[in-house]
Amino acid sequence: MHDLFLEVVIDHEQRVAFTRQVVSEDLDVPILLRKSSLTYIETALLLFLRQRLTQADAQGDRAVVALDEMQQHLSVFERDGNADHAKFERQIVNAVDKAKKLSLLQSIRGSSERYEVSPTLKLLFSAEEIQDLMRTYAALTSKPAAAVGDDVAEGEEQADLGDNEDGEEAL
Repeated sequence: MHDLFLEVVIDHEQRVAFTRQVVSEDLDVPILLRKSSLTYIETALLLFLRQRLTQADAQGDRAVVALDEMQQHLSVFERDGNADHAKFERQIVNAVDKAKKLSLLQSIRGSSERYEVSPTLKLLFSAEEIQDLMRTYAALTSKPAAAVGDDVAEGEEQADLGDNEDGEEAL
C-alpha cells in the first residue's frame, strides 16, 4: 500500500481499519482516495454521532442511534420561521443517507430506523477536532438566524472538514 502512497490504519481494539492518503511535502504524491465535503447539517450529524460514540465507549457499549433521535437533534439547526420545513427535513434525510454512504452508520439487522455508529469515526476525527467544531456549532446556534446567514441556517454552507477527512476512507 505504501507504494501507492496509502497508509493502512488498523485499530485492533475497535476491530476497524481504513486507508489514509500519505501526505508528503517533498514529493508530488498522486491522490488516489476521494475527498468528501460535508454540509452544515451533515457536519452537525457527524458531531452528534461522534458524541454518541464517545458516550457508548465510556459505558463499554455499542453506539446505537435511532433515526428519530438524529432528526430531533438536527431540528435545533432549523432557523426560526423557516417557510420551507419540507426542504429542511429533506436535508436531514440526505445527511443520514450520506453518513450511511460514508460507512459512518450501519443499519442494524431487523430494524429500518436504528443504526450503529462506526467506531472508525473515532479514528477519523480526533477529540480536539471534534471539540473545536462543537464550540463553533454552539456559537452558531446561539446567534439569531439573520446573524448566521440564510444558507448556513438552511444547511447549504460547506463545513470545513476537508483537512480532517482528506483521503480517508473507511473499509
